[in-house]
Amino acid sequence: MFRCGIAYPRCRWIVPLLLLFAIIFDIIAIAATSGWVEDEDAESHYASMWEQCRGRNDIWHCMSLTDEFSWARAVAALMIIGLLILIVAFILSCVALCCSLNISLLPVIAVMLIVVVILQVIALIVYPVKFNEQIFEGHYYYTWAYGFGWGATILCIGCSILFCCLPRYEDELAGTAKTKYLYTSA
Repeated sequence: MFRCGIAYPRCRWIVPLLLLFAIIFDIIAIAATSGWVEDEDAESHYASMWEQCRGRNDIWHCMSLTDEFSWARAVAALMIIGLLILIVAFILSCVALCCSLNISLLPVIAVMLIVVVILQVIALIVYPVKFNEQIFEGHYYYTWAYGFGWGATILCIGCSILFCCLPRYEDELAGTAKTKYLYTSA
């Protein structure tokens, strides 16, 4: 029977697995061409992190956001830099927890994840604020691709907290902790 808890060193791979999910979510958000935002009916206007398209039926006119607006370049740069730092943090977490137990790397990974969170929160706030300045009519909704960006950021927040707390449980992670029994005499 497989049980997972602090006292079970086999569970050290769970946090790197969460970071892998954050990487996948970031890639989905960055690479999505279906759009981060779309108009109310999703029929005449949508925009991804890279371009916006206007049109009807089969006739669409698309223009690059990154060519037109400096804020779009900043959002793209912040998201990509965050993704690259996240990939490095994932590799370090695999080395620190899965290959061998290296407790000294855990605070470094936590700091890297905090930097990722800061970069991505800035990007995910700048995008809607600046994009809303381009809209003059109608109601718009942020789509699943934008939500994946926030999902990756929330996973990074949680993992950074875990990496800050894990050094306190070195014996449990290594599997050398003594079992504590609670016994009271009647």
